[in-house]
Amino acid sequence: MTEKLLTTEEAAERLNITPRHVRRLVFERRIAYCKVGRYVRFHPDDLAEYVAAHRIEVPRPSSGRLRSVGGRR
Repeated sequence: MTEKLLTTEEAAERLNITPRHVRRLVFERRIAYCKVGRYVRFHPDDLAEYVAAHRIEVPRPSSGRLRSVGGRR
């Protein structure tokens, strides 16, 4: 293991969320973490995997024209 494990605060900074939200993700078992004694730590690859798993792709229109909304053209 060559990469440094991250603290809750460091993980929150990388994910651009609050440390409280990171603790909530841990409590709900929605993000991978490691326990080192009584401390919770995060591997950088696990954070990247969490982001990739929650990425939502926007569908692209097949033609060059945009469709109108509500029947108006």
